[in-house]
Order: sequence, then structure tokens, then C-alpha cells
Amino acid sequence: MSMMDKIKSMLKGHESQTDKGIDKAGDMTDDKSQGKLKGQVDTGQEKLRDEFGGGKGPDQPPRP
Repeated sequence: MSMMDKIKSMLKGHESQTDKGIDKAGDMTDDKSQGKLKGQVDTGQEKLRDEFGGGKGPDQPPRP
């Protein structure tokens, strides 16, 4: 079992907490970089949500 599989299995069922963590990490990075990396941070957040299941589902509104 690879490390990614282990992480995914640990996060399964905790999508809302995963999503909050991704948001918090992205906000912290934006603050530290003074917004210079906003585009890259947003892209990274989207990819993490897709990978770990914290993504926008059909019942969640799009993020600003």
C-alpha cells in the first residue's frame, strides 16, 4: 500500500474536515506570500480537493 493510499484511507469519511484544512493551509500561504502566489495556491487547493475528496460536490456551492 502506497503512502497516498494510506492517507486517502485515513481521510475517508472526513471530507468536511479535510476541506477546512485545505482552506486553512491555503489562507496561511496567501497571507505569508502577501497574495503573490494566489493563483498557484488556488490551483493547489483544487487539486488537493480532487485528490482527497474534499472537493465541491453537487450539493456544495462554488467557492469565491
